[in-house]
Amino acid sequence: MKIGIIGAGISGLAAAVRLASQGHEVEVFEANSYPGGKLSAFEQDGYRFDAGPSLFTMPAYVEDLFRTARTPIEGRFKYIQVPITCNYFWNDGTQLTAWADTRRFAAEAERILGVPARRVLDYLALSAKKYRLAGHIFLEKSLHRWDTWLSANVLKALTFLPGFDLFTSMHQVNERWFGHPKLVQLFDRYATYNGSNPYKAPGMLTIIPHFEHNLGVYYPEGGMHSITQAVFGLAQQLGVRFHFGQRVEAITTDRSRVTGLRTAEGVHRFQAVVSNMDVYYTYKRLMPEEKAPERILRQPKSTSALIFYWGVRQAFPQLDLHNIFFSERYQEEFEALERGEIIDDPTVYINITSKYTPTDAPPGCENWFVMINAPSHRGQDWAALIERVRNEVIAKLDRLLGVNLRALIDTEAILSPPEIEAKTSSHLGALYGYSSNTQMAAFLRHANFSRRIRGLYFCGGSVHPGGGIPLCLLSAKITSELIGLSSQS
Repeated sequence: MKIGIIGAGISGLAAAVRLASQGHEVEVFEANSYPGGKLSAFEQDGYRFDAGPSLFTMPAYVEDLFRTARTPIEGRFKYIQVPITCNYFWNDGTQLTAWADTRRFAAEAERILGVPARRVLDYLALSAKKYRLAGHIFLEKSLHRWDTWLSANVLKALTFLPGFDLFTSMHQVNERWFGHPKLVQLFDRYATYNGSNPYKAPGMLTIIPHFEHNLGVYYPEGGMHSITQAVFGLAQQLGVRFHFGQRVEAITTDRSRVTGLRTAEGVHRFQAVVSNMDVYYTYKRLMPEEKAPERILRQPKSTSALIFYWGVRQAFPQLDLHNIFFSERYQEEFEALERGEIIDDPTVYINITSKYTPTDAPPGCENWFVMINAPSHRGQDWAALIERVRNEVIAKLDRLLGVNLRALIDTEAILSPPEIEAKTSSHLGALYGYSSNTQMAAFLRHANFSRRIRGLYFCGGSVHPGGGIPLCLLSAKITSELIGLSSQS
């Protein structure tokens, strides 16, 4: 079968690998001049920065691509598990290291916060159990096919239904478990991994810490962009054709059947099309005459991000690869994001890859990826907002790290929601498509296939199962399996 893929983001690349491994003839069309979408990188004044996603979990999903392609991964992609999952800082000077060793992390929580270590370990064990019972169903299968639900695994999961906390917010679950506001805040933050609000998102999202604390946080040799490079190289080896700098203008159809794609160079005929483009723009830009699933497209957007890339002329031994500086007013922070605003004491995340790849910064310096949760783009005065937030973030870090950060910034680049939308066609700059702030959010995400147009499929962060590298890779797997079933029938 001849298949066209729209977008060379990580999900589009993974779908290309899987479909080419099935024997299909695959072509990928990308408006940008490079692969990877958000998972890209750039260099500036002697500093290298990963532009987008900074957390690597579930490396098995990348390894599975190489197994599927019957290609050894050795020499093509390397990674290590990092000993520190994250360093946490609070405004009152409290600091906590989340060690990769869960028992050491639990002991640290007990020493610093007074929460019994056993409580932390039991929470993480329950998180693992929730994933074992439901994760494979909700994340690795299409929720929009009957055969997903007609299985023994579903029946087993249903017996544990009350334990999934579907009708309790993530914050309420964490508060019930820990009581201590700082540890509650630490575990609440996992809602941001899919751009959601922990005070509204269902307690089912407490499975997210399982990926990080039980299965581990990893660092790809050469930084996050090496994931893109490895999967892109694998796709090329399998014979996938890439068309960079070619924006798809339309998905062509005939009698509710996909016939191909149209670009400035003409019409390209395909028997199936996979859109790795944001599902909103897939309908509104590429199929404006087709009936769109308006209920799905009108769902609340996930959060976006405001990112400062700073080259810093100093090394900070108290910081590691991942670092969080919490807001004192966490609930207010999320309420403001939903209003389209950023409070004056935002939570700050700092990623420093030069801790593991020293050449990412000049000697004695560090490359800081400084991210603040931001609302989606709704016409805000971003120039004024960026200037205010920049000053507030610097003041916060000055106070907590005891430095004059402004004097240490050697180089700077900034990425805001409008630019995220322009560079990646993410509607309103939302990083994860739609939020998961309701119990039914997982079921209201767009399916990985179209019920109205035969031969049309979807993958990526705006459709099932959601955003983030692991889920985007699973999205590609689900989509390729659906196409495999279709081609056999």
